[in-house]
Amino acid sequence: MDQKIENLGKLSGKTLLFGGVYSNLQAIEALKQIAEKEGIPPENCICTGDIVGYCAQPEETVQLFKLWGAKSIVGNVEIQLRENAADCGCDFREGSRCDGFSQLWYPYAQSKLSSNSLEFLKTLPNTIQFEYASKKATVVHGSYFNVSEFIFKSTDWSKKAPNFTATNSDVIVAGHCGLPFQDQQNGQLWLNPGVIGMPANDGNPSVWYAILDDAKENFNYTHHTLNYNYKLTSKLMQNGLLPEEYSRTIVTGIWDNTEILPAIETGLQGLGIQL
Repeated sequence: MDQKIENLGKLSGKTLLFGGVYSNLQAIEALKQIAEKEGIPPENCICTGDIVGYCAQPEETVQLFKLWGAKSIVGNVEIQLRENAADCGCDFREGSRCDGFSQLWYPYAQSKLSSNSLEFLKTLPNTIQFEYASKKATVVHGSYFNVSEFIFKSTDWSKKAPNFTATNSDVIVAGHCGLPFQDQQNGQLWLNPGVIGMPANDGNPSVWYAILDDAKENFNYTHHTLNYNYKLTSKLMQNGLLPEEYSRTIVTGIWDNTEILPAIETGLQGLGIQL
């Protein structure tokens, strides 16, 4: 596949993994503070894409991300924005509620981003690869083959396995689906750190990220929740231009709908995340 790949070489020390900032300035401010508190340098902070999305401050979010110096791949939203496409490319079913909402937030984001921010988005690679604790990891958005593919914990391993083969990886770090999870088979690990821009449909306004730790030269990972000023995020979204349903989700932690979710994940709505 013709993809721009950024190879970070061998990383060591704590490494921060996160995704789906979704224009949530308050969340990325809080996460940057966590990284600084933990002593994690910007080059060890890696985003699975969709820096821009549903919330009210796309320009400020991109500029803070750029200032921070963290690493990111492109999500489907970045690809569409930098190509000046007419929609977000999220692979929502036409006519669905998510599709309708995207016709509000995506043009809003387009209208707010400066040429400087768009130029920055054009520099982002499709995938990132790095070595960590003797394992090769590849960062993708949806999957290696399709940036907009929804891969969940319940997704059959046969859908995940080709990603490891194609990238010659031991670990796939992925985003897009909005839910944190890990799935391990045959010595291979699919790790989704979750997203920080929206709650994980678990009934809690806090959001999710993950930290790698190579203590004792082992590949260790832990999922964490992030608390931030979600009330301010929600208030800023109530501007008459963005979906009110998304501003409510920021507070309630419950998605407006489960259109994209498989049956298993749908049944877990509001029950908390089990990791």
